[in-house]
Amino acid sequence: MRWPRQLMSLLLLLALLAGPPLVLLTLIGPPIKGWPSTAQVGEWVQQPLTEQALTAALTIAAWLVWLMLAYTVAVRILIRLRETSAWLRRLPLPTPLQATASGMAGAAVFGVTTNALPTAPPHPISSGPVTLQDEASPDDPGEATHADGIGVSGGWLPRDVAEQVAAAAALVWLRRRRDYHPSPASRDDADLAPLPPTVTAVQAALADIPNPSAAPTPSNGMSALVEVLPAGGVGLTGPGALPIGRGLLVTALLAGQRHYPTTSLITTKAALASLLGPAAETLGERLPLTIVENLDEAAQIVHAANYSAEAHANTMRQDAPPSTAGHQQIVLLDQHDGDEPQMKHLVEASVATAAVVVALGDWPAGPTWHADSAGYLHDPHHPDATGPRLCVLNQMAATDLLAIIALPNPTPPDPTAPRSPLPDGGSTDLRLPRQVTRHEPRLPPSKPRQRLHLRVLGNPQLLIDGEPLTVRRSAALQILVYLATHPTGANTAQLTDAIWPGLPRRSLTGRLYTALSDLRGTIRAACGLHVIDHIDDRYHLNPAHVDVDLWHLNAAIHHAATTHINTHTAWQAVLDAYPADLAAKRTWPWLDPIREATRRRIIDLCVSLATAEPDPHQAFQLVQAGICIDPYNADLHKHASRTLTILGDHDAATELQDHYRQTLTRAGLDVTASHRLSPTTIRQ
Repeated sequence: MRWPRQLMSLLLLLALLAGPPLVLLTLIGPPIKGWPSTAQVGEWVQQPLTEQALTAALTIAAWLVWLMLAYTVAVRILIRLRETSAWLRRLPLPTPLQATASGMAGAAVFGVTTNALPTAPPHPISSGPVTLQDEASPDDPGEATHADGIGVSGGWLPRDVAEQVAAAAALVWLRRRRDYHPSPASRDDADLAPLPPTVTAVQAALADIPNPSAAPTPSNGMSALVEVLPAGGVGLTGPGALPIGRGLLVTALLAGQRHYPTTSLITTKAALASLLGPAAETLGERLPLTIVENLDEAAQIVHAANYSAEAHANTMRQDAPPSTAGHQQIVLLDQHDGDEPQMKHLVEASVATAAVVVALGDWPAGPTWHADSAGYLHDPHHPDATGPRLCVLNQMAATDLLAIIALPNPTPPDPTAPRSPLPDGGSTDLRLPRQVTRHEPRLPPSKPRQRLHLRVLGNPQLLIDGEPLTVRRSAALQILVYLATHPTGANTAQLTDAIWPGLPRRSLTGRLYTALSDLRGTIRAACGLHVIDHIDDRYHLNPAHVDVDLWHLNAAIHHAATTHINTHTAWQAVLDAYPADLAAKRTWPWLDPIREATRRRIIDLCVSLATAEPDPHQAFQLVQAGICIDPYNADLHKHASRTLTILGDHDAATELQDHYRQTLTRAGLDVTASHRLSPTTIRQ
């Protein structure tokens, strides 16, 4: 308790301030009893070191020391009052409606409970990584919420577009799983790099929604854009022209990832350069869009694509969904592209095919609208009309999002180039309790201690003597899992960057400390143990107080990979220690590289043991176990098919391949459309 010490400090301060004046006034009196006369001054000059003069000098010195002390205390009090006043000015006060509601609620529960009722904020504010776009404008209606969209550093995305981003990100990791080649000799983890920051910020924002199915379903981002644009094209000017253009680029390409309806994007080189800057040349070649030199070429492609879509629609089954016949074409232009005849030709083609033409700048062939930086378009002929809010992105955010849509870079990575450190899947060494030998004196039995077990494989849970402990904060649960996957510990910056990607660190330190304090308090109240240590500015799980299933798995993998006897027993121990993926069904973005690295260690072991196994039946069982761990890996299925062929079971080999193709098709990884994925396909 600090209040006794504070009270003693206050009493001491009062004694220092009041004591010396009382003593001086009582024993000596005031320092000066009137001004000295001329005769007294003359006597002092002739004989300065008299007893009276020395007493007066010491008295004056004592009063000066006391004045300095009083001045210091007064300055400190003024500084503290100023800080308190500034804090009170920043303190959010409830609105009149909130005050009335809180008063009514307090009156209703008065006498029943003493718990304080929290006051609702004036606007719904998410605790996840949602921020205002960095190009905000005065007409911005307010902070984005999860209900209508996701705000990230550098832009704002409608909810539909954000869902498509998360789906495309999931597809990236499925492709990496499909294309990985398990190697008994060495593992190539060059493709385990985390996704771009804007992508992880969107993923984290969506993962922060407790129940995504209960959230309102927004309108389709592409449909909302098409509905507000006039036929024949429109020009966009104003501070939001380029941000909305980038949002249109990303929205159209994400819409093209779906099976239905088909959306194609046509753009000129000049427009793409205006939107993406230096990244246009290298990134544009890998994007699923058509880049043209001039407007005549764009008009020809619009006509050709429309005829192809009509022919395709005529050959489809009668029971196909109505949307399968739809083919939406988007044309993005720069204001300096083409002359008047070319513009006229493109307008005619777009009107005939219902294509959407957007010029970044004035559009002589049609209307020009004002675009504000918040994502709203303003028709000068209808100033009071307000359309839907569109996606807005700066260059960095747009480049990050397009990176997960683009085809992989055909240039292989330089093996001599330095690589970023791989995610740590956990220590392979388990700290086992020291065993008592017969030469050591046995201590008398003590009261049994409670045992803490952290389970991170499958649904993360903290168990005390086998009973789950409720961790109230999502951030606190993330901290536990993050530290379990990083036995060497993590500092404040690493934790905040992982849990709240896309937000400035300076605004997250307090949030992290709150989550840590709540987590420590919950565990201490339940069992009295200190699980998280803070040493040298790094947080660690205390292995003496908590046991982690991931650490046992890593030890089992290490033992199976190095043992030369009882390999079947060691291999079975690995499978028994891996009941499910790391933090299964959690969509925390930082998990993906570590989750995949852990999965690869197991399938590498399966392939290594299968390669060395002389019995083909045992070899097939090993590979089949690897397929159960990762049903998307192509190399495992090829290995299993070859083994079945060696065994002479050709029907089983064919059935295995058919089942694998169906698995890829359901995930959106089929050969003919490997880049398509519905946002509801993968939500793990």
